Amino acid sequence: MQAEPISGREPSMFDVARLAGVSHQTVSRVLNEHPNVRDATRRKVQVAIAELGYRPNRAARALATGRYRTIGVVAARSTLYGPASLLAAVEERAADAGFTVSVARVRSFDTDVVRGALAQLLDQRVSAIVAIVPVLSAAEALDDIASDIPLVTIDGHVGGRVASVHVDQVGGARLAVTHLLDAGHATVWHVGGPEGWFDAAGRIDGWSQVLRERGLVPPPVVPGDWSAASGYQAGLLLGRMPEVTAIFAANDPMALGVLHALHELGRRVPDEVSVAGFDDVPEAAHFIPPLTTVRQDFEAVARNGLAVLLDQLDDGPAAAVDRIVAPTLAIRASVAPPRS
Repeated sequence: MQAEPISGREPSMFDVARLAGVSHQTVSRVLNEHPNVRDATRRKVQVAIAELGYRPNRAARALATGRYRTIGVVAARSTLYGPASLLAAVEERAADAGFTVSVARVRSFDTDVVRGALAQLLDQRVSAIVAIVPVLSAAEALDDIASDIPLVTIDGHVGGRVASVHVDQVGGARLAVTHLLDAGHATVWHVGGPEGWFDAAGRIDGWSQVLRERGLVPPPVVPGDWSAASGYQAGLLLGRMPEVTAIFAANDPMALGVLHALHELGRRVPDEVSVAGFDDVPEAAHFIPPLTTVRQDFEAVARNGLAVLLDQLDDGPAAAVDRIVAPTLAIRASVAPPRS
């Protein structure tokens, strides 16, 4: 068994597996002192580790010694309901599994900023990483993570080798738009989220899919930025158009802004215009009128995300998985049939 030099980087679990002639799962089991490994195989792996000078990764060390049981989380400096709720759910589920959480908050999802946050977590020798990365620009930074570090993204599917768990945004939008059309509205207008966000793109896709399936041409998307203020501006525009009788806002704060604008314009909800949102924030049931909206199960996302990480910690990296959590529709008084 002859080790070839590895230039420019530390040897990985995959290098050990290649030199020993075994799978990386077998190397992980040896590192974790798993009993179901033959003595001869265990010796081959141990010789390869010594020859390469491999240092067991953080995940294996955590399981073998009980130390460094810390999960790193990359999350935005944001009070938006979705990302904030996901972070809280991850912290709770990690605590249930016996891990502490170290959060690296980023001011933006620029690639270099996310890379810096990931480096900060790796310097802390975390066992695994959860990335709450809802925008496309973070994907390149995640691809730089060493393949033997357990990693899962939530609230965004970046593709490639990275495991992900996320709510079915397309399906959620379909629920809301179908409900509005089934109430009898001729079409549904959409107040969209900011460009580049996975959630915004998925909700546009679901909205347009349902309209096209009904033989309708989707009207232009009115852009927003997740804020109630942007929803208010969109509502002032749409509320002045008499043909608009149904509006689907990409989140509940923008739906609140739409309701405010329609009230100022004297257009009654739901008598003249029906409005639906997305997220089911705690206040949604107390809007005037109470808001019909799509409910996301953040607890299920966090629970599935932790399960994926624990599988990787136990068995080593595997083919990327993509777990999708189904949303539900909370039906309230903001949707009604259009006036004759």
